[in-house]
Amino acid sequence: MKIIFVRHGEPDYAHDSLTEKGWREAELLAKRISKWNVTDFYCSPLGRAKDTASCTLKEMNREAVTLDWMREFSYVIDDPVTGKHGVPWDFVPSFWTGDPLMLKGQSWVESDVMKQNPQIAEKYQEVCLRFDELLASYGYIRENLYYRFPDGEERFGMATPLPGTPEYEKALKDNKQEPVIVIFCHLGVTCIVLSHLLNIPFPMLAHGFFLPTTSLTILSDERHWGTEASFRVQVMGDVHHLLSNGEPVSPAGSFANPFHG
Repeated sequence: MKIIFVRHGEPDYAHDSLTEKGWREAELLAKRISKWNVTDFYCSPLGRAKDTASCTLKEMNREAVTLDWMREFSYVIDDPVTGKHGVPWDFVPSFWTGDPLMLKGQSWVESDVMKQNPQIAEKYQEVCLRFDELLASYGYIRENLYYRFPDGEERFGMATPLPGTPEYEKALKDNKQEPVIVIFCHLGVTCIVLSHLLNIPFPMLAHGFFLPTTSLTILSDERHWGTEASFRVQVMGDVHHLLSNGEPVSPAGSFANPFHG
C-alpha cells in the first residue's frame, strides 16, 4: 500500500483558499498526480485543501471523499514563552525540548501547554482512531504499535529483495496491484498521523520536518514477517513537480528560506 499525503498549495488563509502562486502549484501538482494509478482520493474539508485537490480531480475526472477529521490540527494554545495565541507547535527550541513529555510517545498531549486546550488530546485520539478505521478498510489492523494484514499471505523475508531475484520480481508484481491513496490535507495534521503511524512524538515531527506547500509525503507498507505490517516513509516533503518547472518553493510554514537546488 502507498499512502500519499499532499499539503495544500500556498494558502490565502484570510479566504481559506489559495494565493495566485498556490493555484500554479496545484496545477503543476495535478500534472504529476494525473500520471498515477490512484485507488482513492481523500480530502480535508477546508477550502485550501479542497481547492488544491480540485485541479487534480478535474484533470483525472475523479472525486474525493471528504474526511472531516483530516482538517488542520489548529486547536489553539497560548505559547508561554512568546505569548502567541495559535497552533500547538512552532515553540522555541529551549521550551519544547526541555519538557520530557514532549519527547515521549503519546505523552506530549499531557504536557501543561497542550492541556490548555482539552481538544488537543481529544482530537489527537480521534484522528488516530479514524485513520486506523480507514486503514482497516484496506485490510490493515492496528495491534499495539504496529499493524497486521491478516487476510494476506504470510511472508518471511530475511533481507530486502535484490534486482534480478525471484523475490524482487514478485515484489514488482505485488506493487502494481497494491492500493494507492492520496490525501489532500495540511502540515499539522499530516504530522499528527505520522506520529501515530511511526510512533514518533508529534512535537518532534512538527518541529523537525518542513512540508512545503503541495509537497508529497509518501509511505509504503512493509510486510515481510508473517502477517505483520508497518509503514515507512519513502519521501517527505517532496516538491519535484515545482522545482522541475521553475516554480519556487514557498516558505509558508517555515522560519527559514527553502533550498531550491
